[in-house]
Amino acid sequence: MKKTLLSLAFVAISLNGFSQTYEFQTIKDIESNPVISQDQTGTCWSFSTTSFLEAEIIRITGKHIDLSEMYNVRNTYPKKAWNYVMRQGKAQFGEGGLAHDVINSAREFGVVPQSVYSGKLATFETYNHSEMTAVLESMLKTYVENPGKKLSPQWKDAISAVLDVYMGKNLTEFTYEGKKYSPKSFFETTKIKPEDYITISSFSNEALYKPFLLPIPDNFSNGLFYNLPLEEYIQNIDNAIEKGYTLALDCDVSEPTFSGKIGLAVVPENDADNKTILTEIKPEKSITSEYRQAEFENLSTQDDHLMHIVGKVKDQKGNIYYKVKNSWGAKAGKDGFVYMSVAYLKLKSISVLLHKDALVSKTKTNLGL
Repeated sequence: MKKTLLSLAFVAISLNGFSQTYEFQTIKDIESNPVISQDQTGTCWSFSTTSFLEAEIIRITGKHIDLSEMYNVRNTYPKKAWNYVMRQGKAQFGEGGLAHDVINSAREFGVVPQSVYSGKLATFETYNHSEMTAVLESMLKTYVENPGKKLSPQWKDAISAVLDVYMGKNLTEFTYEGKKYSPKSFFETTKIKPEDYITISSFSNEALYKPFLLPIPDNFSNGLFYNLPLEEYIQNIDNAIEKGYTLALDCDVSEPTFSGKIGLAVVPENDADNKTILTEIKPEKSITSEYRQAEFENLSTQDDHLMHIVGKVKDQKGNIYYKVKNSWGAKAGKDGFVYMSVAYLKLKSISVLLHKDALVSKTKTNLGL
């Protein structure tokens, strides 16, 4: 009888070990501004990287400033339009972008608080760029077709006029907390230096420790990425978090095991666990550099979405997850956050943008920084 009871207890414990629901504990939580929503726009690149800059301002100065995401968007659209027209339509024009586009915008145009530039018309409660982008795309296609046989230089003014109508006119001066600023002088008060930020990634078809141009559709501005071995790429992400730095993340979110609703992103060892792994702890795949490269080259991994890594958590089995701030509102996921496993980040991340001082010393030396 005792043997039977012991056997049943062992089975129960074993089954429980393979079907535990998730319980998370914080390992590292780096201060950032509250989660907000990008609404009906494809501007995650600005929401994520603006959140990253806000966290950097907190880290550097201790100040909490709510920056305008749409100010960056407003100043990036003309550049995307120019790229599309000059390439005679052989380029992507749309709402997408990458983290370095926000850094480029801040360098050239400065930054402004959300309170002085919302980029939202008074008649709308939420952001929705569907009509605006459709109008812009129609105009740009006309310019590329060039029906007048010689493109008028005023086409750029026409694009800016549409942006003014839908987003509001650009700022040259504003008052914040009783002081007058230009966008550039306000940027100077944040103590952020654009040259301090780099993007790292890991692709086996590129030379290691060298900058390279990643051929993804949203890289319209031809931003460069530093290439690292996969394990070193992850080591630098971990080092940054440990030292109190956050990171802007570009990654694929189209996988069935990425759930913005539940707030979890994992890679099951067995495809049969695709559904259950979102609610129960299951074994995950071991990710190699070869597998990561294959997933990118067969187009299973694409740059769908940008988010903001702000810490780490672990489950009751000791498995580590990155705490990723999303821009789908505080009601989505885990109060607006997604817990992303190390395996998922290894396989499905495109890149991360971070401060160069967050790099491990070996990497910094190898990159010549």
